Amino acid sequence: MNIIVCVKQTVDLQQVRIRKETREPVLENIPLTIGNIDKNALEEAVRIRDKVGGKVIAISAGSEQLADTIKEALAMGADESIMVVSPDLEGADSGVAAAALAKAIAKVEDYGIILLGEGSADNYSGQVGPRLAEILDLPQVTYVKAMEVGDATLKATRNLDDCFETVEVGLPAVVSVVSEINEPRIPSVTQILKAGKKPKQVFKPEDLGIEITKSISTLSNLAPEQDRKRVLFQEGADKDVASLVAALEAEGLVRR
Repeated sequence: MNIIVCVKQTVDLQQVRIRKETREPVLENIPLTIGNIDKNALEEAVRIRDKVGGKVIAISAGSEQLADTIKEALAMGADESIMVVSPDLEGADSGVAAAALAKAIAKVEDYGIILLGEGSADNYSGQVGPRLAEILDLPQVTYVKAMEVGDATLKATRNLDDCFETVEVGLPAVVSVVSEINEPRIPSVTQILKAGKKPKQVFKPEDLGIEITKSISTLSNLAPEQDRKRVLFQEGADKDVASLVAALEAEGLVRR
């Protein structure tokens, strides 16, 4: 059984700086990397492969710089990779990304699990997994914090807002994981060197019959303006507690 991991190329958030004058992020000349939660998905795929066998195949869609990013996935333990490369795929919306990934996945035989992070480090829309499951007509399990793989089924524990939920689903299936599922490994120098020799397939969108249409554009990524009231209350003082409640009522935030 092959295990597919969909990884996204994002900027290294640790190196993003904010312009003081405009409060806009500076994204020029920042190294690209695999999204943090995608690394958790990749780590889980490698652990599953070590238990049940098969291959781990890293699949990604992005710009011409994708080849350098995919090496990171190969160094972390993926056995081979498939890339869909085009300048038009840089910053593509969730629908375009899911369509490109689905076409690439069709090149893989005998896969049982498609793993990905619950959201990307940049947009964090959480839409690619569900869209992918819909396109491929597969069951999906989201927010997975632990999983056990059987011969034809997968048992997963989901981390929901107010509880944990255990579900069982038949394979193949699409699974999106949360960061607490594991601690991703840091590849050694030897693994990094070996990554360059692992099999890679590169496709252009036209090779797979993909038509790229951009339906979403980013107007702003600034935080919303906040109008602070600058009202101070003394903790523990009965008079200030009453004043605090009155102030919150006036703002419509609490109601008696």
